[in-house]
Amino acid sequence: MRIDSIDKLAAWRDECRKRLDSQKKKVLVCLGPGCLAGGSDKILEEFHEILSKKKITDVTLEAVKKTGCHGFCAQGPLVIIEPEGIFYTKVKKAHVKEIIETTLEKGELVEKLLYKERNGDGTDHAIVDYHDIPFYKYQKRISLRNVGQIDPDRITDYIAAGGYSALAKTLSSMTPQEVIDQITKSGLRGRGGGGFPTGRKWATCAKIESDIRYVLCNGDEGDPGAFMDRCIMEGDPHSILEGMIICAYAVGSREGYIYVREEYPLAVINLQNAIDSAREHGFLGENIMGTDLCYDIKIARGGGAFVCGESSALMKSVAGEVGEPRAKYVRSVVKGLHDKPTVLNNVETFATIPVIINEGADWFASIGTEKSTGTKAFSLAGKVKNTGLVEVPMGVTLRKIIFDIGGGALKDRKFKAVQTGGPSGGCLPEDKLDLPVDFDTLTKAGSMMGSGGMIVMDDRTCMVAVARYFLGVLVKESCGKCVPCREGLYQLHKLCTKITKGKATEDDLNLMENLSRVISVASLCGLGQSGPNPFVSTLRYFRDEYMAHIRDKKCPAGVCRELITFNINDQCTGCLACIAACPVEAITGEKKKLHVINQDLCTKCGSCYEVCNFDAVDIK
Repeated sequence: MRIDSIDKLAAWRDECRKRLDSQKKKVLVCLGPGCLAGGSDKILEEFHEILSKKKITDVTLEAVKKTGCHGFCAQGPLVIIEPEGIFYTKVKKAHVKEIIETTLEKGELVEKLLYKERNGDGTDHAIVDYHDIPFYKYQKRISLRNVGQIDPDRITDYIAAGGYSALAKTLSSMTPQEVIDQITKSGLRGRGGGGFPTGRKWATCAKIESDIRYVLCNGDEGDPGAFMDRCIMEGDPHSILEGMIICAYAVGSREGYIYVREEYPLAVINLQNAIDSAREHGFLGENIMGTDLCYDIKIARGGGAFVCGESSALMKSVAGEVGEPRAKYVRSVVKGLHDKPTVLNNVETFATIPVIINEGADWFASIGTEKSTGTKAFSLAGKVKNTGLVEVPMGVTLRKIIFDIGGGALKDRKFKAVQTGGPSGGCLPEDKLDLPVDFDTLTKAGSMMGSGGMIVMDDRTCMVAVARYFLGVLVKESCGKCVPCREGLYQLHKLCTKITKGKATEDDLNLMENLSRVISVASLCGLGQSGPNPFVSTLRYFRDEYMAHIRDKKCPAGVCRELITFNINDQCTGCLACIAACPVEAITGEKKKLHVINQDLCTKCGSCYEVCNFDAVDIK
């Protein structure tokens, strides 16, 4: 069906909703990356296989469907039964038959699959409805509103959820300037990391005299531990398309691209399916929804270069050239792709646009803070219990995200730091946990919002080693165009490595501080300008740890191999676990007798420490 009028869309939406409402029960199987790794595709197949042979009045095959990432990756694979919101965790293929017979046929719960929350006395209690789980209860989802709720391959699901209603409103009752005014008034800032006001960017592009303008979406997302944009592209691709089409109407564009990194094959598949479906139904191409608007979208594949997340490098890559940045006096809204005015926003930004149009700028601006309105999606990773995807109002504290939503550090170890903003971000210590999460506050504290990656670290994390790791990532990802970034980050990484080996002096540390200032000031693009951040922020908050490596030749966290030794103490019960775990057979001993580590053979991998349940392995 081709939608060639606003009325036709409304009628189709009613039809889609009636069809969904007729399904008394729905079974949603998460096929996000984490759950897929746990075999959720096999779980979905098993549901279809068994239900095709059964006749359950309240459940049809159509009502058992895949969704994008539901967010709670630590508990996957996930299966949700609607409308009750029954939340089954760590589901295996073998559990499907029991779920069907117990829950779908009898209306009873499979207790062992319910999420368990720890009580103050150390016991657990089960929570049935996922809305009551703290991980979800403290969230407010705008950009992620449909992710985990709809089948990304069914445009009818998106239509039933209100999809393309914002586009219809835009085309039927708003001028391009009114659209820009609404986005400006909302206070929306780009969610890709820079935080530039979206409305101002659109307004500038629209005013440039040109016969061609482009609207591009940045889906590169190269930060380690970040997967927000990935989940939207995989789980709700039509929301991105709708946001881009509205932008195209506002700025006068006829052509656009979604730039997707090579490591996201499922995102490419789902986006292409969405583009084909949107084109088929009249939301892309010529005379969109029967109006004069003509706009189409293509996918551009990235080669995995981190620097191509930078705007000008991305546009070079889309144009088929080497992905290198341009000097910042050349503004992409004036001269972007093919030297034509170009709007570039990231996935999360475009996914938010339809909600602002439908709900109004004032509504969006009432969420968050005065200078950072709305919500922000984050990926929680690292040493945190509840790893996954979250979205919260701007201004929520780090403590709220990491402890109330994330559940705190793994194994209840002491929290040490959180790294925000990707490789070029910074690490913030425990006394910064009550900082509000917004663009300006995090930058002032020595970190940044970035695209939304958030990596939690516990007391077993060496901050010098962390800085070394992220500097290593940036060295490999530097395009090499400018000397300060190419050579400066290499030298900074080399000196940081020297510290982890206990071979550095205080003069080396002073040299690193001076070098960091030069790199930040003289680099061509954001990669180099923010590249020293991992070192600068860890030195700012954990200088004593650096000094321990330099002066005492010790690694307080017990991580840097050249500075530590492992020994077995009198707490050893002789359980043999460490012997089984040691990859080089450096541990000897008999069952129920004290074990011994041969220091000449030990590679200091830490396997013995990790498997010991009796605190019998010391790190010195």
